[in-house]
Amino acid sequence: MRPRLSALSALLALALLGGLAVGVPANAAPGQPRPTVGQDQPADPGDAIARASRLLTSRALPANRHFDLTMTLRDVFMSRDRLGFFDSVRADVLLARPTDGYQDPGGDGYHGRSAEICGKRLCVHYALHGDDAPRRMRWVHRTLRVMASVWDFEIDQFGMRRPPSDGTRGGDGRFDVYLADLGNRGLFGYCTPEARVPHERFSASGYCVLDNDFSPSQYGAPARSSLRVTAAHEFFHAIQFGYDFREDPWLLESTATWMEDQYADGSNDNRRYLKYGSVRRPGVSLDTFSNTRYTQYGNWAFWEYLSERYGRGIVRDVWQRADARGAAADDYSVQALRQVLAHRGGLAQTLASYAAANLDPARHYEEGTHWPGARLAGTLRLAGTARVVRTLQVDHLAAENLRIVPGAGAAARHSLLTVDVDGPDRREAPAVSVEVRRPGGRTVRRTVALDRHGRGSTVVAFGTARTSSVVVTAVNASTRYRCHRMTSFACGGKPLDQNRGFRVTATVGRP
Repeated sequence: MRPRLSALSALLALALLGGLAVGVPANAAPGQPRPTVGQDQPADPGDAIARASRLLTSRALPANRHFDLTMTLRDVFMSRDRLGFFDSVRADVLLARPTDGYQDPGGDGYHGRSAEICGKRLCVHYALHGDDAPRRMRWVHRTLRVMASVWDFEIDQFGMRRPPSDGTRGGDGRFDVYLADLGNRGLFGYCTPEARVPHERFSASGYCVLDNDFSPSQYGAPARSSLRVTAAHEFFHAIQFGYDFREDPWLLESTATWMEDQYADGSNDNRRYLKYGSVRRPGVSLDTFSNTRYTQYGNWAFWEYLSERYGRGIVRDVWQRADARGAAADDYSVQALRQVLAHRGGLAQTLASYAAANLDPARHYEEGTHWPGARLAGTLRLAGTARVVRTLQVDHLAAENLRIVPGAGAAARHSLLTVDVDGPDRREAPAVSVEVRRPGGRTVRRTVALDRHGRGSTVVAFGTARTSSVVVTAVNASTRYRCHRMTSFACGGKPLDQNRGFRVTATVGRP
């Protein structure tokens, strides 16, 4: 249980957060064991503390961007066993609840009295005075109703395990949500793990903080909509922390963003991130996490692709494989995904189908008419009898698309296009597909069979009368890592098969 800070410690923490103590070393506790699977400890615990402090205290962050305070506070929590004295004080301040008052001077502590309203499973706490106080009590009641609805959806309907009890923190064992003025810091809300579950190394209870009114002037959207998507997203993080708070951040964020659309389907707030993820940018690895580029938010579309084909329970299945509690499998993210897809065609073919679907989302997703399409690595225009060679460089868990179109001089009929591929060998899990689009919009997709050396070939009808375009999609589905290398990829690892080449030879001829 986190010790409460004394008034002197709180004043010291204020000074440290304000930058009065510079260069304090983040000393790791000697002999502290590393996790054996999952996301490794942050390389520099002090960096997570500095980021969290900046996000909590800033008054100049634009509200139309999603700043990842939840993952930053998660990193602070993960680092606590490695911190020296001064950084431990700073961490306690950052992880303190708003109702800790002067013991939570990190930016969201209530100044003065607070109150709460509770339901059967949740309590919503709010300040009675100051900037954090909600303007109308009906907003407090609305927040409780929405959180209760989110609980029903994510736990009772979707089948996830309820967050671990926090004991008497916040008053009793019910889950706690706090309202605070977050909009002027560009924050919608956040959740943080707070205390490890007894006898479990990697399961933690926590609490959430949401904005106290979601004013449209700050968030650019109706207040109810912002509340619904934020509540669905952040509460799913609290659930995740009960499974494994060390889990890879791309999995934590992409599935939480996917959950927004499952609970608040009409809000469509998460569409704003599609241009950053693998729908629009297929060459970016699926397990990428960045504090500035938002790829992990855009990759909610991958879970949408899976759930529309196999049912949304597939996301729950992955989290059950990633569960660290008891005798669970405790796979890290990509291991869990690979296991769940093993009997559904496998990860490589799934990624190839996903990449091909993103060429024309309107055809392949329920709401795809509102989605951007995938970028192309290039376009080849072939006419007559021609032969062109192009090499696609593809990172792990990513794809590249090469389009081939008949030129003006291409024979209207009787031409054939031969596509020869020379890619990585089988252990690096390459996959290649070809999509042929006919005049009028009909498409035909086929998989290119690759031998153990990554070589394969296919022949398709070509010419302006029979073919509008041919797109070759090359996928690097490698899941080979050297884990615990302090990266933001799966298992905190270094991917072993980056930037692999697929040599594509396109030849036009007559039969």
